[in-house]
Amino acid sequence: MTLLEKTIQEASAEFELRIPMTYAQFLTELNEDVHAEWVDGETILFMPPKPDHQRVVSFLLTVIRLFVEHFNLGEILTAPVEMKPTPDSNSREPDLLFVARDNLERFGDAKLEGPADLVVEIISPESENRDTVDKLREYEAEGIQEYWIIDSRADKKRAIFYVLDNNGYYRRVHPDRKGIYTSTVLTGFWLNVEWLWANPQPSALEAFALIVGPDALIQAINQSRLK
Repeated sequence: MTLLEKTIQEASAEFELRIPMTYAQFLTELNEDVHAEWVDGETILFMPPKPDHQRVVSFLLTVIRLFVEHFNLGEILTAPVEMKPTPDSNSREPDLLFVARDNLERFGDAKLEGPADLVVEIISPESENRDTVDKLREYEAEGIQEYWIIDSRADKKRAIFYVLDNNGYYRRVHPDRKGIYTSTVLTGFWLNVEWLWANPQPSALEAFALIVGPDALIQAINQSRLK
């Protein structure tokens, strides 16, 4: 058993564990299925997320993937996938990341070697400052075009959206009066934020059908290559 494995096994942290190490050690000493980030000379190991967190991730992943595949826009992936926008930047593993079709060459064999076009982070009890301050600053500087911060905790229930302006600064964009947010990166995609914490949560397929319209959905089925 390596020292790192022993440290993890003996750790009693409820949400995360921080271990000083180099980026080279981060690459060689962690299994690829471990959810971890390398930040300022430390590896942050995340404990398994709560079911509510994963329900939001699953819903967004499914509805966005359906939309992205329908219009052949690029690729949407979920953690753990390493994103390292520059050789000198921190290594992050966003809950969700989308890379546009024209930028798919940014994917290397082991990680995304460049910025995603859209990143989604779901706030956990310990991650509020990291998601709303640290990553906001990093993602802005790294040129990530759109950043969603979703907080589905019972006492919060908020969705915060940022879009990079022409000067390279994030501008906050609010949903409209009906609670609808319209994406800039995913042209034509909109999200009713109430879907995220509805109980029961709506079907992702039903949400996709509402977004693209029933005629487009039927057309996609009729044109399916799987028939």
